Parts: sequence; structure tokens; C-alpha cells
Amino acid sequence: MSLKNTIASLNEQLTPTERRIAAAVLADPSLLTFGNVSTLAVSVGTSRASVVRFATKLGFAGYSEMQQRVREEVSVQLTKPIQRVRLDESVEPLKTIIVNAVHASFSTLSSESLDALAAPIATATNVWILSGETSMAGAIVLNSGLTMIREHVRLVHEHATSRELCGATKQDVAVVFDFSRYRKNAIASARILEGLGVPIVAITDSPFSPLSSLTELRCELTIPAVGPFDSSVPAVIAAELLVSQVVHKLGDRATKRIEQLESLWQATGVFLQ
Repeated sequence: MSLKNTIASLNEQLTPTERRIAAAVLADPSLLTFGNVSTLAVSVGTSRASVVRFATKLGFAGYSEMQQRVREEVSVQLTKPIQRVRLDESVEPLKTIIVNAVHASFSTLSSESLDALAAPIATATNVWILSGETSMAGAIVLNSGLTMIREHVRLVHEHATSRELCGATKQDVAVVFDFSRYRKNAIASARILEGLGVPIVAITDSPFSPLSSLTELRCELTIPAVGPFDSSVPAVIAAELLVSQVVHKLGDRATKRIEQLESLWQATGVFLQ
């Protein structure tokens, strides 16, 4: 039963203070999803004890359990693109959301984190890149960058997954991008590769992501909704920073490949003069 229906079923048993708490959280679920007991109590003008009593009256073990319920409800509501569409939404708030996500990405992708993620990519025999649909922009950028600085890099498309990965070994690495709503093929493929002993580098969005249980080599990005869809910006940032870090680790090997590539571009007239 949803929190709204739970409150409705117990409506007559709520005290005036509990009714105020109920009205506040129904009007603005973010008070529960992002706040703690104290912030909710202050916003309603009551005590922490009253908030806890409200949670237990609704049948929860405590505030944390009530908060988790609301987070799950909000998550379900926000996963479907049609439920994110707001025709009256202006561009300005979206700009702020994206800027905040960029700052969060830089914070998550510290020098130490990038170094750990890049290490197996620099040394692996083969690099397999897999992705769900909403994270594909990051996978494409990573593939484009890595193929220009090292050999044996492959972006694996869903229709060819089995054929592509049948020769993967422990000397390889798989870089897997996937965010909620997690794609079955990306997760299933990552699990198979992990079972074969292939190291997994996961670019995901939560410690509760299915990828998180497969590897310690992961980063958890903040992926905001921009209109009906997830923003691709954090995934692209992660990919570009990873490529830069791999270049640093490869050193002369990357430099020689880039020089060779430039010579081939010139010889084949790739660029407009």
C-alpha cells in the first residue's frame, strides 16, 4: 500500500500534529526522501518524537523505514519517461540541475578513483564496453577515445553480445555503463563476464545498482532527470576523464598510436583542407 493510502486508512486516528506531518509529506515528498527526522520536524513545526510516533502509527518500525518506502515510491514514479514530462517546465531549472550533476561528477571522480578505474583498462589485452540505453552516450565517447590511444577496444552492441564476448578471458576488462532503469542485457552480460573472471569496471548510479555487487572498481554518478529522460552529461564526463587517465598510464604507447593515427588521417585525406 502506498504511503498516501496508508495515511488515508488511518486518517481518523491521527492527532492534529500528525495530520500536519501527513499533509507536509504528501505535499512535498522530498521532505522525506532527502531529509532526516530533524529537518522534517522543523519544517512542520513539531518535535522529532512526534515525527517518529507518526511513522510508527503508520505501521513502520521507525522513520528510516518510512523514508525508504517513500524513496521507493518516488523512484518508481520517476523511472518512466512519460511520468517525467512537464509541459510547463522551463529550461532554467534544468540548467541548474545539470550544473549540479557536473559538480557531483567531478567530486565522485577524484584522482584516486580515476587512477583505480583506469589501471585495468590500460593493461588489459582486450577492452569490452557494454552499456544500457540511457548510458550509451558515455559508452560511445569511451570507445571513441580508447580506440585512438590503444588497440583491441570493442563497443559491444546488444544484438551481437554473445558473438562478441565468447572469447573474453581473465586478461581482458569489461567497462559497463548502466543506470536505472537497468538494462537486462548489460547486467546479464556483466554477470557472465564476472563469472569468467573478467574484471569489471562499473560506471553506475547507486550502491544498489546490480553492477555494484560485481566489482569494487566502480563509480556511482548522480544522474538527474532532464525532462522525460536521464541526463547523459555525467556519463560523458566519466568517459572523457577515464580516457585522459588511461593516456597518462599508457605514456609513450598512447603517444605513438596517436601519431600513427594522425599520419593515416593525413594519408587518407580524412579532414577537409
